[in-house]
Amino acid sequence: MPHLYEVRIRKEALKFASSHMTVFPDGSKEALHGHQYQPTILVRFRDASFENMIPFSELKEGMRGIAREWDEKTLIAVKNPFYREISRSESEIEFRLCGKRYVLPSDEVVLLEITNVTCEELARCYFERLSAALRPVFAACPPLSMTVLIEESPGQGASYTHENNC
Repeated sequence: MPHLYEVRIRKEALKFASSHMTVFPDGSKEALHGHQYQPTILVRFRDASFENMIPFSELKEGMRGIAREWDEKTLIAVKNPFYREISRSESEIEFRLCGKRYVLPSDEVVLLEITNVTCEELARCYFERLSAALRPVFAACPPLSMTVLIEESPGQGASYTHENNC
């Protein structure tokens, strides 16, 4: 039976504090509120040899980049059917979400190409950004899979797993 290794990274320093509004299918939504999101990644691979070693520092730097981008920002799902952008400038963004009008400073907003700001969607979006950042790290030895877990509070969150077909 082949061996399977798993690298797990979860550090307090890699958290990000963001605000959001979850939208429901009936067009209602939560009020704007925030969380201290805690990401965890699990990378599974077969080869743990010296030649194919994956430095933890590379994984953490990829995670740190996302934390820097999303920390202290309002996350907005621009593919949500109840989202409509009204205007955007260097200084502010104006939009409607579920019939309510919002005007926020542009530098405090991250527009995400997702349908909803939920832990499930954030986990997938986080995976996409992280895997793009780690492409050079995994070039020689791609992992079997990578899982991203996003917790919005201790013990409450969701994960996304991508399995490679190699």
